[in-house]
Amino acid sequence: MNKQSFLSILAASIVIASCGKKDDKSAQAGGAPQVKEYKTLTLQSQSATLNTDYPASIQGQENIEIRPRVEGYIDKIYVDEGAVVKAGQPLFKISAPEYEQQVRTASASIKSAQAQVSTAKLAVNKVRPLVEKGIISKYDLESAQYTYESAMASLAQANAALVNAKVNLGYTTVTSPVNGVVGSIPFRLGSLVGSATAEPMTTVSSIGNVYAYFALNEKMLLNLTQENEGASLAQKIKKMPAVSLLLSDGSEYDQKGHIETVNGLINTETGTVNIRARFPNPKGIIRSGSSTTVRIPKEVKDGILVPQSATFELQDKIFAVTVGKDGKTKNVNITKLENTAGNYYVVTSGLKPGDQIVLEGVASLKDGSEIKATNVSAETVYADLK
Repeated sequence: MNKQSFLSILAASIVIASCGKKDDKSAQAGGAPQVKEYKTLTLQSQSATLNTDYPASIQGQENIEIRPRVEGYIDKIYVDEGAVVKAGQPLFKISAPEYEQQVRTASASIKSAQAQVSTAKLAVNKVRPLVEKGIISKYDLESAQYTYESAMASLAQANAALVNAKVNLGYTTVTSPVNGVVGSIPFRLGSLVGSATAEPMTTVSSIGNVYAYFALNEKMLLNLTQENEGASLAQKIKKMPAVSLLLSDGSEYDQKGHIETVNGLINTETGTVNIRARFPNPKGIIRSGSSTTVRIPKEVKDGILVPQSATFELQDKIFAVTVGKDGKTKNVNITKLENTAGNYYVVTSGLKPGDQIVLEGVASLKDGSEIKATNVSAETVYADLK
């Protein structure tokens, strides 16, 4: 190797070494940890409504079995299953000719009795002047008067028989006793029915108001009654808030209901107590026997509400991440109410007004992590509570 080649190799080595040092410095400068930006919220007291849902079954205010008062064959059916009827509206016609005959017989008996009354009255009027003149004895007058009174009694009896016959004839037209909805009709034209028939002709459910029946366990019942003022259970029930009804499609019924009764006995097998709430049903939308959900609201005032997305769970505990004035994070264990306010936890311990919490990516933050906090307004975070 000549001197010139050696110098060329040496110069190249110096250049490569120089570039390597520059790259190391650049790498060191680029590898310095950067402070990441996170959205945060400064907690303030909030008001919210907590909802608790309970499965419920619906019963009409009145479920009346329609039974015939007289025996006969069904001649006409005026309504169909599911029809909305009014009180007094005909439902069935029972063919019973004997009751029509009884009316005709009673009417004829009245005419006969009226004729007897007229004859007896003429006899009294004929005898009275003769007795007054002493031509015949008072005995004849008294006998005529007794005959007249007997005829009057027969007339009254005939009138009563006619009324009774008309009542029985009226029973051949079966009417609805209340406003409501017709249930199933197991009988068809020509079926023989009577008062001894085991199965009713149909059922009419009065649904102007409907009852929702649901159950609470002992703890829920205790909480519900303790939250309302009153010296007695009846007074506490009156103070309970209006409740909502969720229909089978998940939509909320447009009428509010009220809890009316709480069963006095707790079912020892299930540990629950039955509760009844009444809902107005002016449009007849809700039908007896349907399944729904009763929603009971609870108002929370001056509570600490934390978005569920701003928490994480670890070993059956829930944590939120706070940010100190030095910009470093701290994982805080929180406790909450069982019910949620939509997508928010109602915190009972672990956080207080004025604390700054991280809103996103909290599961990846460790204690002492340094972040750049970008505070978000409470109005933006809690917008869906309004």
